[in-house]
Amino acid sequence: MKFNIGWHVLYVRSRWERKVYESLKEISLDPFLPQIKTIKQWSDRKKTIIKPLFPSYVFVNINSSLEYHKALSLNGVCSFIRFRNEYARVTTKEIEQIKLLVGDVNITDIETNIKLPEIGEIKKINYGPLNGLNCEIIKVDNHNKIIVRIDSLRQNIIATIPSYSFEGVA
Repeated sequence: MKFNIGWHVLYVRSRWERKVYESLKEISLDPFLPQIKTIKQWSDRKKTIIKPLFPSYVFVNINSSLEYHKALSLNGVCSFIRFRNEYARVTTKEIEQIKLLVGDVNITDIETNIKLPEIGEIKKINYGPLNGLNCEIIKVDNHNKIIVRIDSLRQNIIATIPSYSFEGVA
């Protein structure tokens, strides 16, 4: 199996994402750990926590076979993600769009008299941090909930985006 340079996905032990991310930085590799804020409800309180967007995944930009082996040798790393005989690779564009998605981006525009898309339609996002990605409409109410498919990861991201952000896909 040939290993190519670029962004790859490490599969790490459960709840070891931050430790592996820090370890990758310590050995001068270029890691990325997308994290999101969420509210955790306990019986007596609520707390805002930060958790990984993709549990057990850490992205790393690999430029040589030496870096590949250094990343694999870290405590908590299980393997690189593969689909059949190919290592999962993520494009720089996808990494940049994920970075924008998990950043402090607030879309608060008000919509009036806009035709809402139909459930099941495939649309292309033409506005905001996910610009250029295709998505599938899964729910239509006061807001449009969409699934953004990140093909190289075979993962989905659910987000709420105003309908003016879409255009039809031919």
